[in-house]
Amino acid sequence: MSGRKEVWTGVCVLLVLGVAALDAVLGGGLESVLAAGPVIASTQLSARRTALVAALALAAGAVVAGVGGRLGETTVILRLLASLGISAVCVAAAGSRQEREGRLLRLTRVAEVSQQAILRPIPVRAGHMAFATRYLSASEDALVGGDLYELVVTADVVRLIVGDVRGNGLDAVRLAALVLGSFREAAATEATLVAVAKAVDNATFAYLDEEGFVTAIFVEFSPDGRVLVVNCGHHPPLRITSTTVETLVPTDPTPPLGLEPQFVTDTYTLGADERLLVYTDGLVEARDPDGLFFDLDRLPAQFLSVRSLDATLDALVKRLLAHIGGRLNDDLALVLAQPIEGLGKR
Repeated sequence: MSGRKEVWTGVCVLLVLGVAALDAVLGGGLESVLAAGPVIASTQLSARRTALVAALALAAGAVVAGVGGRLGETTVILRLLASLGISAVCVAAAGSRQEREGRLLRLTRVAEVSQQAILRPIPVRAGHMAFATRYLSASEDALVGGDLYELVVTADVVRLIVGDVRGNGLDAVRLAALVLGSFREAAATEATLVAVAKAVDNATFAYLDEEGFVTAIFVEFSPDGRVLVVNCGHHPPLRITSTTVETLVPTDPTPPLGLEPQFVTDTYTLGADERLLVYTDGLVEARDPDGLFFDLDRLPAQFLSVRSLDATLDALVKRLLAHIGGRLNDDLALVLAQPIEGLGKR
């Protein structure tokens, strides 16, 4: 950021000096044009730096006019006063912009801290399952999004939610906290996965506006290898073997939470050496510079054969960032699961 400021400061100074030199060659008439330096500075620099550029512009105009013997001319004085007035407006505009950016930065930081507080780390081992997670923000200056994940272990099963709240910023964080809180309570007490999804939907419905919704996928892992999935408008998970990637498309697509979903349970099996990847739309909506989406059906061989869950996600993230040129357009949450008994068999 400091280097960027120095570059823009240099650009504005060179512009002022260039206009002053041209004014000297032409014998006057460009005194008011010197205000172009402060105008540009006000869009990129602080009020202090804008004021310094403005002072340089006025000084350069006065020096050139003085050397040319025109400093006492009425037209020259009026042009310099016009430049002074424009510069004063520019300094004020830069200060206002700087204040707005400061408020936005503080708001974003509050949202980030809030999100970190509600997104508790998923343990690497929970019940009979092993997990690895990754969360990547879209950019350093983007408002925090509403991607979420949580894990609850009961006496019999392991339950997981991965979701995405529509919108971003503090409102998204607030709604994500509500979803996670209701899931933690319901997953520990409800008898079925459908009952868990209904409880979360009921808890969040009253807090959604007319355009609000939450895509979510609820997953239940049983010790016998059965995997139950309730998908509420979310991207389908991937079942990964050592050679293939299978998309677990729901038999009856259901709307997101908040849009009156009709909950349906799909049942699958997960072998000891198989893995389940649950993700948010930052993965499937990632595009390369030519606009091509990231292709999940063509994952590299090393992604399918790596033993470590963490190394597997590292390989996936590396390939994704290479595809898009290093910068995400949306936040990304990844959760990779495998039965503990199958670890090390690849």
